[in-house]
Amino acid sequence: MLIAGFPAGAWGTNCYLVAPAAGEECVIIDPGHQAADGVEETIRKHRLKPVAVVLTHGHIDHVASVVPVCGAHDVPAWIHPDDRYMMSDPAKGIGRSIGMPLLGELTVGEPDDVKELADGAKLELAGLELSVAHAPGHTKGSVTFGMPEAADIPPILFSGDLLFAGSIGRTDLPGGDMAEMLDSLARVCLPLDDSTVVLSGHGPQTTIGQERATNPYLRQVAGGQGASPAPRRGM
Repeated sequence: MLIAGFPAGAWGTNCYLVAPAAGEECVIIDPGHQAADGVEETIRKHRLKPVAVVLTHGHIDHVASVVPVCGAHDVPAWIHPDDRYMMSDPAKGIGRSIGMPLLGELTVGEPDDVKELADGAKLELAGLELSVAHAPGHTKGSVTFGMPEAADIPPILFSGDLLFAGSIGRTDLPGGDMAEMLDSLARVCLPLDDSTVVLSGHGPQTTIGQERATNPYLRQVAGGQGASPAPRRGM
């Protein structure tokens, strides 16, 4: 398994390229602000052939490079229907006071081929199986992508802005809702094995076991200590 990730743009959003191995087809997860050059560099380095872009949610820091990346490789983009509108009108998803300084630099819109994600779907792409879980709270259309354990590789969760190392995504932007966030954490994250590696939209990787033991929000939904303020990354 090959997972190559890098933080991109003004918000340091993690973009991931995932393939069975170097020299094979790959999936690109969340090519956000100023991610296109990093995507192309990673493709060249590992001799990859993209077959799809998949998006954890519609905020501009996760989708800003979708059009150029999809166009360069003639591949579709997958997004939950509740967040699709943000691809063409990102200010509605983040609020103009936050977005306007950078939105003027961006060419927004949808790629030629957009496919919609559904809760519980199994995507068979590039020889990989991605399990889709609808996880609203950060946005109405937030999703996570899970990959099963294989050989010596533990299960993996691409959590987007649902779960971070030590924290969670913000809920104060349009479409955000703390009650939905806590429900998503309980429904999507708590049932996972402690060995599950969490690759999130911002910050370092972690595991479900580490977050179950130390993350104040997971502890809250698991019936442990109540949530306390913690830094929340990203948009």
